Amino acid sequence: MNPSGPTLSQRLGELTKFNKHDSGIMGETTHGKFRVSVYSPSLIRITITDQNHFEDFSYSIVTNPKPTPIEIIDTAESLIVKTTLAKLCIDKKPVRFSLQTSEGKILNEDDPLGTSWIGEQVTTYKKIQAGERFIGLGEKTGGLDRRGNAYLNWNTDAYAYNKGTDPLYCSTPFYIGIHNGLCYGIFFDNTHKTYFNFGASNNRFSSFSADAGAMDYYLIYGSHVADIIKQYTYLTGRMELPPRWSLGYQQCRYSYYPDKEVLAVAKTFREKDIPADAIVFDIHYMDAYKIFTWDQKRFPDPKSLLQTLKDLGFHTVIMCDPGIKVEPGYEAYEDGVKKDVFLKYPDGENYQGQVWPGWCHFPDFTNPKTRAWWETKFQDYVDLGVEGFWNDMNEIATWGNALPENLEFDFEGNKATMRKGRNVYGFQMARSTYEGTKKLLKGKRPFNLTRSGFSGVQRYSAVWTGDNVAYDEHMLLGVRLVNSMGLTGIAFAGYDAGGFVGESNPKLFARWMSIASLSPFFRAHTMINTRDSEPWSYGEKVESICRNYIKFRYQLLPYIYSLFYDASKRGMPVQRALAIDYTHDDRVYNDLYHNQYLFGPSILVAPATSEQELLKIFFPPGNWYDLYSGKVWTGNQETIIESPIHKLPVFIKAGCVLPMQAPAAHTGLNQDELILHIYSGSESSDFMLYMDDGETFDYQSGTFAKRLIKWIGPENQVLFSKTEGSFAVPYKKIKVVIHGSYPNSLQCNGTTYSLSEQMFSFFSPLEKYDPIHEPESMGEESVRFTILDYSDDTLDIHW
Repeated sequence: MNPSGPTLSQRLGELTKFNKHDSGIMGETTHGKFRVSVYSPSLIRITITDQNHFEDFSYSIVTNPKPTPIEIIDTAESLIVKTTLAKLCIDKKPVRFSLQTSEGKILNEDDPLGTSWIGEQVTTYKKIQAGERFIGLGEKTGGLDRRGNAYLNWNTDAYAYNKGTDPLYCSTPFYIGIHNGLCYGIFFDNTHKTYFNFGASNNRFSSFSADAGAMDYYLIYGSHVADIIKQYTYLTGRMELPPRWSLGYQQCRYSYYPDKEVLAVAKTFREKDIPADAIVFDIHYMDAYKIFTWDQKRFPDPKSLLQTLKDLGFHTVIMCDPGIKVEPGYEAYEDGVKKDVFLKYPDGENYQGQVWPGWCHFPDFTNPKTRAWWETKFQDYVDLGVEGFWNDMNEIATWGNALPENLEFDFEGNKATMRKGRNVYGFQMARSTYEGTKKLLKGKRPFNLTRSGFSGVQRYSAVWTGDNVAYDEHMLLGVRLVNSMGLTGIAFAGYDAGGFVGESNPKLFARWMSIASLSPFFRAHTMINTRDSEPWSYGEKVESICRNYIKFRYQLLPYIYSLFYDASKRGMPVQRALAIDYTHDDRVYNDLYHNQYLFGPSILVAPATSEQELLKIFFPPGNWYDLYSGKVWTGNQETIIESPIHKLPVFIKAGCVLPMQAPAAHTGLNQDELILHIYSGSESSDFMLYMDDGETFDYQSGTFAKRLIKWIGPENQVLFSKTEGSFAVPYKKIKVVIHGSYPNSLQCNGTTYSLSEQMFSFFSPLEKYDPIHEPESMGEESVRFTILDYSDDTLDIHW
């Protein structure tokens, strides 16, 4: 042992000097330098490096610091950067950072170890506050609360992953800390392999680290978790509105072929009165799995096929893999080599990896010329009428799962290796597909789906949770994954209902479809060489259950589409972990209840396994209507309820309005009646109802219709604001349905309307599938209703 030898861990050290810059300060230390940049009164960036310069390039960040009044206080012990909402205290000896409220309450602070390096690896250590919880990190297995666990971000083809597998396909290095009635967020903007430790194997600190690159992170303060999500998506961007049809049901399998099978599936949906909007083509539509081709034997006339599907009300989604087969005569290969668009070894040779088509080259999507080339390859798809694109195998997945780390990326001219590029490969592929098809569709919105991504991917694509497995535990894991992805800005997310790997069974498929009908992305999918897995494949009872829940989703489309508008404007997830609204209630983190979520602000979903006839659930504060019977449950309690296979536990928050419509075969059918369900309650609420043409970007130029609907509980009053925007809605009538209150009449803008009584259910009775037993009831409740003329002017409804 040599006591005078090199230090194994090198800390940032003590402050030697600092100076101010436009949005903060820059400092030098005995072993590095740091920069503090104030982006807003509650958003502060800290960059730390042991190099001579700061790295500023980012694929994730879409905004710059905005002018923010700051005060800098220099004392003997510290520097303080103050805004109107928060302050960053910087100890000088040694340099450590502490984010505090303006009143001095600690939100987040460095451990005495601060920031340090072991070779190239850089780590920041943070004190764990008393009772602190950690949520977020996106697509990570485990529970809602990450405390006591550690995670790796390194996008991986995680086929048939289990409840503890890490890493998975998509990395979002952003988390939210919660303690003492406070909350904050940290986004670590480093695309190398990163590690997050929330007190795993130690009782001293939490930490985040990267194998190389800068310690570049953003501290976010918010009074609520929703505020933090809003600011995070302000940093990393928000989605554009997807096409309305993509919010309907999508049917997929690996794979539907030949063309006759595709048409048979589509026609069966219509014959059986089961709504659906998309048929998904997996890799067998291609010639020998080569992207940008069609198998001429299985699909001799794809244009005619796609037109027939369109006539039936179906859109088409096609698989897009990044691997370009090395095959002379294959146009994409020949042109890609000529245009020099592929990833390379350091000596300039194009990399080859083996995947479905065989040995393949892979486009370098971090190069602008490659993205331009990729766009041109989609022209034929668009000419055929394809409007949906499914980016798969983009981690990059190759046989062997051992990508060479010396592969080189262009990185927008900032050359980098696979060590820095792997985590953003899928992100940039999704970007390339979205930007390219958006241009080619000339004003129409593409639907874009990806398996792999990184923070910011929400700007370009929906994300699904990859190759899940057909069993109950995986069904519930998918719910938690989507909840967590919503916390990290990915509002349009989902899973393969029924399970991709293995075979589902009737009860499992029925339960999974009912849960998935209340998820942002709704698709069933299954593996090759497995049983059929369509809604009618598991017998008449399951078919009836699936039909009921798919129809219920289509009834909810005005509500769902408005939630996606909210996501595009504020970054709020469609599927919301209870931690968003009930952050400091310990019960939402309990393993018994951490699968529960809110679908939008008003619908409480309590997922149950396919074998659970009884379920213990947590009702948050307030009152909650049973979706089926109208029974009102008192909130702020834990209780046991029935959960038969045909009734997913779903509850509606008292004191809300749900804008809905009649069920329809697909989203392309206009409806002239808005159905407004009013769930009476003493609490007040509001909901922004939004509508546009659902297929173009004209809404960005004002061609939309939105109006605020307020429920004023103490007055039994609903107020519609005047419609904003130039879009002409198709509504002619409003059907008002009142739950939980039984007046004989109501007034609308001074005119009295009589109310009729009816026994009501959103669901059809299950069909008689058993010759002996009668089908289980879906339940009914007594409601009052009337029909009013629709108007874009203000409406005042009360009773």
